[in-house]
Amino acid sequence: MADKASKTGYTEGIGRRKTSIARVRITPGTKVAFEVNEQPVDEYFKTDMLRMIVRRPLTAEGVADKYHVTVHVRGGGIHSQSEAVSLGLARALCNRETQVRTVLKQGKLLTSDARQKERRKFGLKKARKSPQWSKR
Repeated sequence: MADKASKTGYTEGIGRRKTSIARVRITPGTKVAFEVNEQPVDEYFKTDMLRMIVRRPLTAEGVADKYHVTVHVRGGGIHSQSEAVSLGLARALCNRETQVRTVLKQGKLLTSDARQKERRKFGLKKARKSPQWSKR
């Protein structure tokens, strides 16, 4: 993967969570910024908790001020989008710098959460909720 990074200048990582898909590109350089769907990260993710989730891989190793991060994310809700961005950013950092992998692995930032919404079954109100039983 290092060959691709040297030719194009960026490293890419893909993160998925529920129905959200995030494509993260990190580019080393002096212009340090974090953009999500062409908006600053603080505008896109409004709460402090979501911003913390997104920036976790950068703060784990202390490489926050080395990269320009560009993210394209779609699908799902805002919380699952933040977790997808976090996973994609961690994967991109692993592809760029191999020594970061152990720190990210210990912080459980490379583990994908594969849980999906369970489908609704016929005869039931939701996936598992059944109609109220009546004797007559």
